[in-house]
Amino acid sequence: MRNAWYVAGWSVDLEDSKPFHIDILEEPIVLYRSDSGRLVALEDRCVHRHAALSLGRCEGENLRCMYHGIKFAPDGKAIEIPGQDMIPGKAKVKSYPAIEKHSWMWVWMGDPKKADEELIPPAVGMDHPDFLLGHGTLNYEAEARLINDNLLDFSHLPYIHKESFGSSEEFAQKPPLITPLERGVRFSRWQTNLTGAPDGNDTGEMIDVWSTYDYLIPGILLMESAGFPAGTTEAFNHDCPDMDKSICNRNFTSQAVTPTTKKGTRYFFNWGPYRKHGGAEMRDAMMGIGEMAFGEDKRMIEAQQKIIDSTEKPVVMAITNDRGVVMYNRLINKFIDQEQSET
Repeated sequence: MRNAWYVAGWSVDLEDSKPFHIDILEEPIVLYRSDSGRLVALEDRCVHRHAALSLGRCEGENLRCMYHGIKFAPDGKAIEIPGQDMIPGKAKVKSYPAIEKHSWMWVWMGDPKKADEELIPPAVGMDHPDFLLGHGTLNYEAEARLINDNLLDFSHLPYIHKESFGSSEEFAQKPPLITPLERGVRFSRWQTNLTGAPDGNDTGEMIDVWSTYDYLIPGILLMESAGFPAGTTEAFNHDCPDMDKSICNRNFTSQAVTPTTKKGTRYFFNWGPYRKHGGAEMRDAMMGIGEMAFGEDKRMIEAQQKIIDSTEKPVVMAITNDRGVVMYNRLINKFIDQEQSET
């Protein structure tokens, strides 16, 4: 799917006056922040001899190729070619709509006329006043679809993440409530009578944990969890609780899956507690658990990719816990069909 905002990186990773490279959907892209603070995204390929513009030099609002000195404006047009006065009309590289929001750099990969900032998923960034978040990045040697499928089906938690999250096998026996959204799928569930919350915070008392997450196009997970005194599940009739009254713990994670190549993906994640329920020590402990868990996923998914690649005609057998996976993939396919019919 192309008409969507993809995460290109963390805003903190973009140094002033220094270009940044990433491949998205097999397209090489260079990002830079101009002197005015504008985020610019261009094709990372000079029109002259295909040199990498990410090896170039930022000059005010513009970017100069440091192979033969051609300078490009934020719209991708060449505005200076050393040694000649005339600049051909074809001396232009592709430009992409780009925005910094929620501590991420977002790039629109489709029709620029359809790049609506309102379609950026409502992630929670490191500057959010209510949450104290750590962040990280992983590079996968696997296609993005496998990572999306993994995040759309948490029934793997008791098996892959036995050593990190420590979920019981009962977790996989009780599917979550799944609700279709216009641009994604929502998952919600209660876990009752736990002695420790999924964030690793053991309160020493029995608690109920409510968690809900939206999985949004083109691969964005936004999840909030909260611990309550045991019995809260019944008090709210197994429905959504009042999150402002969580007295045990509360946390949030934003995660993004960005396809770089056909068999390569960059995975961005943050996680941390509600400021009223924990500080930097809890955040760092949670990030330690999260990094361990994401490493467990990465090991399994990259092995899965190798098996798929070595299988002549791989066929997936769907099971009950794949309901959310199927719903999301059907939604993605619907948008892709729509894009193709329009073009």
